[in-house]
Amino acid sequence: MTTLELKNVVKRYSGEAVLNGLSLQIADGETIALFGPSGAGKTVMLRLIAGVVHADEGQVLIDGRDMAEVEAEHRGIGMAFQNFALFPHMKAFANIASPLEAHRQPKDVIRSAVEQVAKLLKIDHVLDHFPRELSNGQKQRTSLARALVGSRPILLLDDPLRNVDAKLRFEMRLELPRLLADQGATVIYVTQDYKEAMALGDRIAVMAEGRIQQIGLPEDIYHSPANIEIARLFGDPTINLLDVVPNSNAGGVFVEISNIPTRIGDAHGKCIGQSCVLGLRPEAIRFVDEGAAAAIPVLVEAETPLNEKTVTLAVTKGGREILISRPAGTPGPADGPAHIAIDGAAALLFDRAGGARIGSHDETTVQSGKAA
Repeated sequence: MTTLELKNVVKRYSGEAVLNGLSLQIADGETIALFGPSGAGKTVMLRLIAGVVHADEGQVLIDGRDMAEVEAEHRGIGMAFQNFALFPHMKAFANIASPLEAHRQPKDVIRSAVEQVAKLLKIDHVLDHFPRELSNGQKQRTSLARALVGSRPILLLDDPLRNVDAKLRFEMRLELPRLLADQGATVIYVTQDYKEAMALGDRIAVMAEGRIQQIGLPEDIYHSPANIEIARLFGDPTINLLDVVPNSNAGGVFVEISNIPTRIGDAHGKCIGQSCVLGLRPEAIRFVDEGAAAAIPVLVEAETPLNEKTVTLAVTKGGREILISRPAGTPGPADGPAHIAIDGAAALLFDRAGGARIGSHDETTVQSGKAA
């Protein structure tokens, strides 16, 4: 078994904390997609785990053993860096083979392993090229191949598909989970693409300001974000956010949109009378006839076809913009007056002052970075 744990890790540069009490547990054979904006500290965290830099406070544990005194080459870690980090004097084949060469594997084993991973990553035709002769995408895949070929128990992959073209990136999203599962490695996969995080991670850890803000299954992160910022990061088109004050009547808890009482589910009863932000995913809104129950009048301003879906921009009577998403080919108004209805069960409420989702502390996504 190869488990990985970070306990209250702090890393400072010039007195400023880049990692600020970060904690994270990763189970044996698990792939964690580490997602967050640029500057969140993702790459620093990987370098610290790899032993390239050292923590100012806290612990990095592999199988329960503190890595403070263990040098990078003895940690059993494979890493694909953002900046490729290829040996310029060695051809692509030799770069990929270097971990196997270091462990004195037989030449036929090395050749077979290199050719297999190179074919998967579609760089088998450039194995005899030097790094200066490769495109950035080919360099990125060569770096990834080197991390994968060594069958290390821990893999740290720092946005390894960043420079890859869209078609190959899509293909790799399908192939990589299988490859990683076959290797049985414990993986941290860094990405700034939320779709990639949802496709590749057994769980997603969302990082911001040097901390893990939320960790959970992909569907939990999407449907139950811990705060407004995470809600905004996941989803295209982005989530709708409306200032509301929930109320209740005989029918249950409701908010008003275009002066129409709209039910949002009785689980939000604790929020009655509070100033909140209502979060609605665009796919949780649909067009309805004027006479439908709780139909909300809006004015459609624009419609954008996006291949598999159509996104509509509408405005409420109060002047608040709302995005509505529906499958491509389904009917809907392109402009003018219309009516919508929302899926109240999918409604989210956030604290207006701090941005935290109301009720998030009762669920499995918690600030400490551990699943409860």
